[in-house]
Amino acid sequence: MTTNDSGAKSKPLGVEFGLGALAATGAGIFTNPIDVIKIRLQLQGELAAKGTYEKLYKNTFHAGYTIAKHEGILSLQSALGSALAFQVVLNGIRIGSFKFARTQGWIVDNDGQTNVPKTALMSGVSGYVAGILASPFYLVKTQIQSQSVESIAVGHQHNHKSQFSAYAKLWNEGGILGLYQRCTAGGARLFVGSATQLTSFSFARDWLQQFSVFDSRPMVLTFCSSVVGGIAVALAVQPVDVISSRLYNQAPDADGKLVYRGITDAFIKILRTEGFTGLYKGVFPTMIRIAPHTVLCLCFYDQLEIYYDRFIS
Repeated sequence: MTTNDSGAKSKPLGVEFGLGALAATGAGIFTNPIDVIKIRLQLQGELAAKGTYEKLYKNTFHAGYTIAKHEGILSLQSALGSALAFQVVLNGIRIGSFKFARTQGWIVDNDGQTNVPKTALMSGVSGYVAGILASPFYLVKTQIQSQSVESIAVGHQHNHKSQFSAYAKLWNEGGILGLYQRCTAGGARLFVGSATQLTSFSFARDWLQQFSVFDSRPMVLTFCSSVVGGIAVALAVQPVDVISSRLYNQAPDADGKLVYRGITDAFIKILRTEGFTGLYKGVFPTMIRIAPHTVLCLCFYDQLEIYYDRFIS
């Protein structure tokens, strides 16, 4: 086991992937209900001008209450299996690669400080690759979480009977390409999100380390740095997140035509019909979902890393 200039222990890449996946799974259990709410808000009033549609979900808290009232409290954990599978693949690769690259000294300078361009590029590329590979889980997660009883339905309703039947239907209709449809939207979303999150987290951590108050409080340091990373990614990724939700949830009409042909087409149509604010629908639940998820995920990772190092020692 080697160390880089900053003193961090380097672990096998497989271990880094495993720790990242486990940390993200723990975080995902807590934040999945907010994800359900976010999806509903992002699909509400799809391609409709402001004021021309009924707002079934008034705000984040009203959405949570409405979903629980009409569908039951457990519906807020809709598609949990797919959500956690998505986290395992996504953050196993993304965070595992980030931690491995950092301890190897690939994305830090000679003083062990964050090299911003290298960190952004590495984080973005790993996020894109992970987003592509994990796309089937995100596809089913989005379609299942958008499903609701008729009285509060928004967006296209796929009417999947279960997560398993959703995968089976997608496979039967299009094989491997059916499972990976619209995967480039997920990749683009994760490129932006990963580059923003991990770069801002690293930069904030480097800056905060100069204060002696954090010397004996590594978890507090991680927490504060994660808050910065979480807020940054929530603001940066929101427009791409809305576009991604729309693309993943759409379905062909009777003539086989799709509402959105791709990322650019979705961006133009949303901007024309819903205005700039349409790209920021659900920004508050995105904030209260991604920011805590970032904090939980990175703090869980650090704690798991401590346990692993103790076990190896």
